[in-house]
Amino acid sequence: MGRRLQRNRGSSSSSSVVLLPFFLVFFLAIFLEKTVGVVSASEYSKDEQDRSLTLENIQKYLAKINKPAVMTLEGPNGEIIACIDKWKQPAFDHPLLKNHKLPLVPPELPRGMRIIGDNNISIMEPHMWHQNGTGCPKGTLPIKRITVEDVLRAQSLEDFVGKRRNTALAAFNATFSPNDDEFPHEYAVVNSKPGSPLYGASAGINVWKPRIGNEGEMSISQIWLASGDYESPDLNTIEAGWMVYPGLYGDSEIRFFVFWTADGYRTGCYNLRCPGFVQFDEHIIVESILSPASTISGTQWEAIIQIWKDEPTGDWWLGYGENGVKVGYWPASIFTTLRERADEAQWGGEVTNIKIGGAHTTTEMGSGRFAREGYSKASYFRQVKVLNSNRATDLPLYPMTRVDNANCYSIERGYTEDFMGGYFFYGGPGRNPSCP
Repeated sequence: MGRRLQRNRGSSSSSSVVLLPFFLVFFLAIFLEKTVGVVSASEYSKDEQDRSLTLENIQKYLAKINKPAVMTLEGPNGEIIACIDKWKQPAFDHPLLKNHKLPLVPPELPRGMRIIGDNNISIMEPHMWHQNGTGCPKGTLPIKRITVEDVLRAQSLEDFVGKRRNTALAAFNATFSPNDDEFPHEYAVVNSKPGSPLYGASAGINVWKPRIGNEGEMSISQIWLASGDYESPDLNTIEAGWMVYPGLYGDSEIRFFVFWTADGYRTGCYNLRCPGFVQFDEHIIVESILSPASTISGTQWEAIIQIWKDEPTGDWWLGYGENGVKVGYWPASIFTTLRERADEAQWGGEVTNIKIGGAHTTTEMGSGRFAREGYSKASYFRQVKVLNSNRATDLPLYPMTRVDNANCYSIERGYTEDFMGGYFFYGGPGRNPSCP
């Protein structure tokens, strides 16, 4: 669920007016590298002044979130990867995690959540940044450095770390228009029956590189687990998947991401941009680039996502890949309604539709092809599963599908006994002759 990050642009006949923002950014970057400050990420939600992109607020945020590095490495696209002592990661700045202890041994992936591949499917690994053999030292975590330029792409610090509420989830539970201008998001999703107690969800998601029509828009494919009232601040969600979001990352690469909120999207954040999600694996970079993408009628590259609640601790763990590499977890203590269970799960695609000039966006969902085109052309989720009240994996109970504009994006679900299992195809091109 993305917040609009598009910035207003204008023209000027004066070259000095055009150059002025460039020099301001340049000198701001130099200044921030030489200053230090401390502030909690949650403090940015206090009032408009705290959320603004003032020099002081950016400086305090960067000084707090970018932890001292044991060493730094350069990623494949020039990003700086900092190797951070795992006991000093950003998560432990959360006031409810001050005395939190990392587990020595992660929990086992629940039986039935292991997703088997196929000869035509290649499982994507999100840590290709160290294929040359250079990785972080043992006991440290690879974490992407946040830069001044990253923050300046947003209109506020709240925009930079956060997102709007999931209007598709809300639409299943309330009278709400998903095409409301305040929430310019469109969905093609499968939803489990609301109210059924759930303790996990998983799926194999093929990965594409959708075209993004406007800088402030994004295209996401993800799994949601949620609990709470959609019309009040007690909505809790945990989310994971892949996205293309130039406004958040400054490029059109495919990114692995996580998200959480414990108060209806008022706070919480993507990845490690605020305290909360605890990273455990020492190789995977949260928000790493996923490459290559699937190709039409060619190899289907896939991200396998598993989310489950560990019984002894109550923490929500995130697994990746066929064997469920333990990426990290959302501690139960940072939640309210999700402490005990989830009430529903959702799988599918989401785009933002800013409607510049009143026209529908050309931002693609998934592969950019409609669901009816099927395997190797349309995007898919396969082996869609939930972890039920008996802690056994099962198909979602009474699943419902939702698509906001079937002329722009579509969805079709089914079931087979082969490697697809419970599946659905989804996606579309956005603006086209039937979707003006």
